[in-house]
Amino acid sequence: MRYFNVMILGPTQSPYEGGVFKLELFLPEEYPMAPPKVRFLTKIYHPNIDKLGRICLDILKDKWSPALQIRTVLLSIQALLSAPNPDDPLADNVAKHWKANETEAVETAKEWTRVYANDA
Repeated sequence: MRYFNVMILGPTQSPYEGGVFKLELFLPEEYPMAPPKVRFLTKIYHPNIDKLGRICLDILKDKWSPALQIRTVLLSIQALLSAPNPDDPLADNVAKHWKANETEAVETAKEWTRVYANDA
């Protein structure tokens, strides 16, 4: 039991509100000394999540602590959806769009949420 399919809801008052996002979570053999591997399976328009679903989040990398729980990891991912950081991007093209025209980028994120993260 080291591989999990997880669903998180898009946070309210974010471009991802109303979306249901599927993620895969894998606990490596070194867990809890090493962070879990988490990636989005649902396509998402976000500067810190690339087209393969990989997530740029410090606690999944160098800020990991064995004291952190899976619940904390998922809440941190949900918080990242509320506060995209185009200054530390994983998807450069999305980050450039976010910086050049945030309103338009947010609309694209909302559209992708409607198309790819519906509950159907």
